[in-house]
Amino acid sequence: MDDRYGTDVLARGWRDAGRIKPAEVAASVDLVVEVAGTDYVGAVTRVEGMNVELEDRFGKRRLFPLGGGFLVDGKPVVLKAPSAAPKGRTRTASGSFAAEDQRARTARASRIFVEGKHDAELVEKVWGADLRAEGVVVEFLEGVDLLEQVLDAEPPTAERRYGVLVDHLVPNSKESRIAERIARGRHGAHVRIVGHPFVDVWQCVTPRALGIAAWPEVPRGIEWKVGVCRALGWPAEEQADTARAWQHILSKVTTFRDLEPALLGRVEELIDFVTVP
Repeated sequence: MDDRYGTDVLARGWRDAGRIKPAEVAASVDLVVEVAGTDYVGAVTRVEGMNVELEDRFGKRRLFPLGGGFLVDGKPVVLKAPSAAPKGRTRTASGSFAAEDQRARTARASRIFVEGKHDAELVEKVWGADLRAEGVVVEFLEGVDLLEQVLDAEPPTAERRYGVLVDHLVPNSKESRIAERIARGRHGAHVRIVGHPFVDVWQCVTPRALGIAAWPEVPRGIEWKVGVCRALGWPAEEQADTARAWQHILSKVTTFRDLEPALLGRVEELIDFVTVP
C-alpha cells in the first residue's frame, strides 16, 4: 500500500516532503532580484556583513538580510555572500614570487655587507622578504675601509660566503682599489665585491620615484647629502635634517621599479652568490 503521507509521523523533514529546495545564488554585483511578497525589484550593489544592498530603478537603495525570501527570474532563491576571488601568486617588493610559507629561514653563515645604515635599510625595504626566506643576514660596515679587518676577524669559507655592496665603485677610486686588493688576497675566493657608480645610495632611488627631474649636482667642497637637501629646498642644518630627508626618500620606495638598474643587478648578484648550495 502506498502511503503518500509516510508511516512515521515524527520523522524529521515531513513538512518539506515534495517541496523543491530553492537554489543558492551568490549575491554578485548587478544581479537583479525581487523581494518575495513585495513589488520591490533591485540590483545588488554590495554585500555588507550578513546583509545585501539592492538598488531599484529609481536609484533608491535598501538593505535586506541574506538568505531566503528572494526571487530571480521568478524562481525562489537563497542569496548568499559571494565567495572571495581566488588570489593569484603575490610578489615581493623585489619582483620575486612570494613563497607560500613566509616563515623566516634559519640564518645562514653566509651574509651580505653594505657600507652604511641607509644602504641596509634600502636593501631591507626591497629585498627583505627574499632575504628572510633565504636566511641571509645583512650587516653594515660603516665604510669599506673596515672590510679587510672584518674579513680577517672572521674569514670567509666555501660554507660562509660574503657578498659586499659598495658605494661609488668606479675605476681608480679608493673603493675599487680596496676591492681589487681583497679579490687578489687570501679571502678573494669566497668574497664577491660589487657596487654601484653613484656617490651615495640615495642616488639609487630614481628621480621619478621622488617626483624630481634629476638628482642635483653638488659642487666639490660641499658635503653631498647637505648639498642635495639644500638644492631640493629641504632643511640641512644638522644631522637630524639629513636623517629626515633619507626617511622621506626611503618612504617613496615601494618596489624594485623605484630603484636604478645599476643597483638592482648588483644586489641580485650578491644574493645568488651567498645562497649557492
